Amino acid sequence: MMLIFTQMDHQDSLSLYKTYNFRIMKKTTITLFFSLIMILVSSFTFGQGNNIRKSQKSTVSQYVGLDTQITINYSRPAVKNRVVWGNMVPYGLAPADKYSKGKSFPWRAGANENTTIEINNEVKIEGTTLPAGKYSIHMIPSKTDWIIIFNKNSNQWGSFSYDESADALRVTVTPIESSFEEFLTYNFGNITDNSVIAFLHWEKLKVPFQISL
Repeated sequence: MMLIFTQMDHQDSLSLYKTYNFRIMKKTTITLFFSLIMILVSSFTFGQGNNIRKSQKSTVSQYVGLDTQITINYSRPAVKNRVVWGNMVPYGLAPADKYSKGKSFPWRAGANENTTIEINNEVKIEGTTLPAGKYSIHMIPSKTDWIIIFNKNSNQWGSFSYDESADALRVTVTPIESSFEEFLTYNFGNITDNSVIAFLHWEKLKVPFQISL
């Protein structure tokens, strides 16, 4: 028997072929779209994981008197079974390196960006006046007394670019032994109507400095 396809049969076959191809292309397009979405999500997640800060940022704030606010912004390195004082944080100025352009420099008193203190009114640090403003905090540790530096440059990375000529104030304090603290912490204590003790606490040491009106 001979099969004879009419023009109508040919058009129907062509229509079915086009419909089939369209469905295949649509399915392929949807599959590619979702594959692309998964790749983008995976890349974003991977990138976020790589960008986690090893020393997390933190902020602590305290009011003194009527409306004097003291805010310290810093990053929190961890001990991680390391010897901190006199080793990871050297006594005296840190030796010059390629980042400090050949100059020795103090400790950044934290990690990453400058540790900063911001005060909205004039205060006294260990009895010496410090005008209102924002300052970076640097420290020169030793086995006995420590020097705490309040510097007018507050937007730098660490202490590598520390400039002594921009110092607003230097005070000398005595650290005290304390309970172990894994993550570097700043806090306030001994709060009175017109004064407070701010302190750095890390490993088994506290470095206090009085702030008063």
